[in-house]
Amino acid sequence: MVNVEQLKSSVNRMSADVVRDAVNELRLDGLVTEGKTPFNKVHFNTCFAEIEALFQRAGYHKQLDVVGYQGLLYALYDPGRWEAVDVLRWLKEFTDAASASKVLRAALAKA
Repeated sequence: MVNVEQLKSSVNRMSADVVRDAVNELRLDGLVTEGKTPFNKVHFNTCFAEIEALFQRAGYHKQLDVVGYQGLLYALYDPGRWEAVDVLRWLKEFTDAASASKVLRAALAKA
């Protein structure tokens, strides 16, 4: 079981450098997937306020929100630029494409 206080504390102690690339992507596209951050679904579900504070320390001062697609993939996004439903559609397409790619690679490996 995850100790929520320890998890929050670990995010609060993180250097802003760990999210610099994600901040740059948010500034450009207004959307970044969890894979480009040091966070996973447990972080997003338990300490999002701490994640927002870390992004603010890294210089990203716009509003930030998060959505997840079927627990498979999460994305941070700027709600001023994206609607949650559009981010979910994007995550679905991204997940489906990645899944299809894995299936294709597996089929090619068997051939």
